[in-house]
Parts: sequence; C-alpha cells; structure tokens
Amino acid sequence: MCCRWPSDEERADAATGSAPPMNAPLRRGLGLMLTVAPGVAWISVFLFLPSLLMGLLAFMTNGQYGQPTLPLTDSAFVQVAGYSFLGWSPGNLLVIWRSLTQAFYTTVATALLAYPLAFFIAGARERYRPILLLLVIVPSWTNQVVRTYAWMQILAPETWLSHLAISLGLLPQHMGLYPSGFAVSMGLVYNYLPYMVLPIYASVEKLDWRLVDAVRDLYASGWRVFRHGVFPQTVPGLLAGIILVAIPAFGAYIVPQLLGGDRSVLLGNLIAQQFSSMPNWPFGAALTLVMLVFTFGGLVVFRRMARRLNAGEANLL
Repeated sequence: MCCRWPSDEERADAATGSAPPMNAPLRRGLGLMLTVAPGVAWISVFLFLPSLLMGLLAFMTNGQYGQPTLPLTDSAFVQVAGYSFLGWSPGNLLVIWRSLTQAFYTTVATALLAYPLAFFIAGARERYRPILLLLVIVPSWTNQVVRTYAWMQILAPETWLSHLAISLGLLPQHMGLYPSGFAVSMGLVYNYLPYMVLPIYASVEKLDWRLVDAVRDLYASGWRVFRHGVFPQTVPGLLAGIILVAIPAFGAYIVPQLLGGDRSVLLGNLIAQQFSSMPNWPFGAALTLVMLVFTFGGLVVFRRMARRLNAGEANLL
C-alpha cells in the first residue's frame, strides 16, 4: 500500500503544531449565518411574534371588559363575518370591501399621476432631476398628521373648493368636501404619490429608447407607442409602486380617521376601535388577521406576476 507524500503546508503545520485551517464551505456557512442573523432576529421580533400573538388573541373569548380570556373559540371570526346575537349584518364585510376599493382607487389614481410626473422629471435637464425628485419626496418628511390637518383646512366648508362643488351642484348648501369619502381619497393619493413616482421613475430612466423608436417607425399612434414600447418596460416599477401604495392604503388609519370621520370607516379604523374606544381584543385581532391574509395574498399574486414578467423578458432575450 502506497502512502501520500505530505504537502509543504501539512509539514509546516506539523512542525508548528497548529490546527488545520477551517474549510471554505464551513467558513462561508458561518459568514452567511452572521449576515442573516440580524435580519432573522428583526423579522422574528417585530413580525413573526406579533403575528403569532394576534393569532392567539383572535381565538380567545371576549371578556367582560373587552380583554381576551379563555376558552379558545372562533366567535371573533364569526363576528367578522357579520353574525352576532342580534342576527346577521353586512357592516363588517362592507368595511373590508370599502377598504379594498379605497386601496384600489388610490393605487389607480397615484399610477395615473405618477406616469406623467416621472416622465417630466426624466425629461428635465440632468442637473435639475435631483431637485425635482427632492420636491416629490420632501412633503413625506412632514408628519402625516400635520399633512392631513392641512387637507382638512383645504377641503373645509368655507374654502373655495367647497364653494365650487356647491355651485356645480355636487354638494348641498353649507356642506364641505370634508368629511367625506372624497376627502379620504384625496388624502391617500397625496400621501402615497411619492411611493408610486419613485419606482416608476427608476424604470423610466432605464428605458431602451430603441424599442420606442422601432414602434414609431411602424407608424404607431401615440397611445400604441406608449402601450407597446414604453409601458412594458415600466411594468417592474409599476408593480413595485402598487405594492408600496396598495398595502398601506388598505390598512390606513390616520387619513380616514381625520378626513372621513364616521362617514368613511376603513379597516384600520375598525381595528383601532377594538383596542381603544370599544374594546374587543379578540375581534380586533381577527380583523388584523383578515388584513394580513389579504396583504399576503396580494403579495403572492404580484410575485407570480413578476416571475412571469421576468420569464417573458428572458424569452425575448
């Protein structure tokens, strides 16, 4: 039986008595663990554990003063569906539906406003673009409560906007645009518009204008140029903007609370009420889980859309 002659490194280790070095895969594994450990800890403490607590609260019984008690039950989810000791009422389901539609309208409105604004910034001189982007972002540095109070003053009954709406027959006399569902929509669009502009602008900056010129060479109209040459290239930014706008708009609390009042209660307001003014913690936790389910479902849908988009781009290449 032949023996392998030791290498120079092995002879040096034997001479010095030092241990063999750690192999590369183990070092990479430890490095990866140290890299992801802070993120895993953050997600566990601030996302997983609160969600687990809400899931536990949702299946508990509502106590005498609204606090969760044993035994475990599904009565909170039955209440979300609208059933109570008085019978069935569609109120809770209408709040969920109103929240979904408000998030949809907000997302569509911000996208329609963000496209021309993003193209305007991208078409400006290069030295002006950072300033224009800063002007888009700066309002979001102010507290959302302060901005919402500003909209309350703008849409109040004595303002010219309310007088214009009254003169056009859109409002009865001595009424204002606030509080109303319209005021909530205006506030949500204003607050979340920057989150749609920035990702769309990032996509516009990376446009391949050769594809746009190719569509123009085929004598396409302006709408067809945008539809076939521009829009497909900006879909990644649009999807990112939809996620950044639709999810917070679905669970918004401050804007509906201040601009809508009792006329436009959304899911975030209904959840807050269960933990404050009329406490019912299990019901509030069940509503929170419903909101998380809708949010997670939306993220799954958008992830599949992004995968199909990437697959389509790969096939084109």
